[in-house]
Amino acid sequence: MALKGNLRDFSVTQLLNLINLARKTGTLTLEGPDAIAWVSFREGKLIYAQIGNEDGSLTGILTKAGKISPKQAKVIRTHATEKSDKELGLLLINAGYLSQQDILASLREYILNIVYQLFTWVEGLFRFDADVLPPDESITIRLDLENIIMEGTRHLQEYEMLKEEIPNLEMGLTFVERPGANIRDVQLTVEEWKVVSYINPKNTIRQIAKANKMNELDIRRVVYGLLQAGLVEIIRPEGMPLPPQAQKLPPVDTKQQTSLVNKLIDRIRSL
Repeated sequence: MALKGNLRDFSVTQLLNLINLARKTGTLTLEGPDAIAWVSFREGKLIYAQIGNEDGSLTGILTKAGKISPKQAKVIRTHATEKSDKELGLLLINAGYLSQQDILASLREYILNIVYQLFTWVEGLFRFDADVLPPDESITIRLDLENIIMEGTRHLQEYEMLKEEIPNLEMGLTFVERPGANIRDVQLTVEEWKVVSYINPKNTIRQIAKANKMNELDIRRVVYGLLQAGLVEIIRPEGMPLPPQAQKLPPVDTKQQTSLVNKLIDRIRSL
């Protein structure tokens, strides 16, 4: 019988601890509000992960890791349509395009990025099916869970901090007006440039994340860095209606406001 429940009652951290301590073999399925993920284990070791509709094929993973170009990926898919990931991996190694280390490092990074993202899931359902493993043609690796749990906990703490700083992804971004400043003179990472290229008062932070295929942690991390550098500021996107409570507020009487401020200043001076 499968172990199943709610992430509100049993966190991802607790699930991974249980799998590690019990040296379980099987697949953990997580259903979040916006995506579904599958994480597989063999004797308590992490071996495989897949999320949503992401391209988890070897070609897709190598492209994402920058080991092959999109053009090369297209050629590979055209000429190796019937080959499994294992067969394709051997083909690339034997042809001298990539080393075994290149492939394993790309797989490791891909799998860990998925699992670290799952630590931030606090809503949804889970199900663990014992002895259910990925298809034989999939390439698997073996990773110890202890360090993954520790690093995942740090990711969760970072996510909670960033969520406090940037609570609403439906807000927009605009560049800060600084005379003589040119953003092209600033050294930005590839991920930061991707975000910068979509900054427009009409685009929300969530839309920018979706356009760049970033998860909530990644987009908050980049936006936080841009905010701290004083390059951007958060604004209400063009066309976004004011919240109901704001619409009910009367317009500000500037004369009355100035009078109140002057009275407050006079009061402070008299103390």
